[in-house]
Amino acid sequence: MIQDAYLSVSYQSLRNRSVLITGGASGIGAELVNAFAAQHARVTFLDIDQERGEAHAQQTGSRFLRCDLLDIEALRAAVAQVETEQGGIDVLVNNAGRDDRQKIEEIEPLQWRRMLGLNLDHQFFASQACAPGMARQARGSIIMMGSISWMRGRPGMAGYTTAKAAINGLTRTLAREFGPAGIRVNCIVPGAILTERQRALWLTPELDAEFVRLQALKFRLTPEHVARLALFLASDESAGCTGANFIVDAGLTQN
Repeated sequence: MIQDAYLSVSYQSLRNRSVLITGGASGIGAELVNAFAAQHARVTFLDIDQERGEAHAQQTGSRFLRCDLLDIEALRAAVAQVETEQGGIDVLVNNAGRDDRQKIEEIEPLQWRRMLGLNLDHQFFASQACAPGMARQARGSIIMMGSISWMRGRPGMAGYTTAKAAINGLTRTLAREFGPAGIRVNCIVPGAILTERQRALWLTPELDAEFVRLQALKFRLTPEHVARLALFLASDESAGCTGANFIVDAGLTQN
């Protein structure tokens, strides 16, 4: 079963907590939905993919709302709807992102803005929308999603790496802004995570072997490795953690 992978640990503080995840229909986001549902949280996820979203919600017992995260007013409305229907939001996971490759000489202003919108803007505006309700509860955990790509300076990803580098600074600022209200803000920084998208678009046997060669730990990371850390950061077990980057890359950035 989907949730069997998370039976080794039980975070009692997550039971019945209201969790909102962006981009939860596939990839890392879908695994985040699995993980929080296994902890008996009340999970709602946002995604633009109606068909996959509805299927995953049915499979996990979570709730799906279709939302284009480039539409900030629609995002704000979705947050308000979840707050009303779930009696508030305890955990926000700003997971959604898109690591498109772009030739730097071909990037036009609209393409540039789109990459920032897909990877950065919604993380800020979702956090902004959730913060007042969390403040009224005097608690909350906001989890941002970064990437080691900006640390490694990966070519062909200027828009993506710019957005992910900005999330580093945004995490630290929001932690200071929201901390007095009891809201924690941390960032998960994944490495080379083996997802359906990676397999379909650019993974080759040579690249697969290269990741393992460069990592300190000699196995490929999967979305489950990210989801396990997200559970910890959402739970009361990480009550003293805020404003920090938590890298999940099997030691890839040590190179």
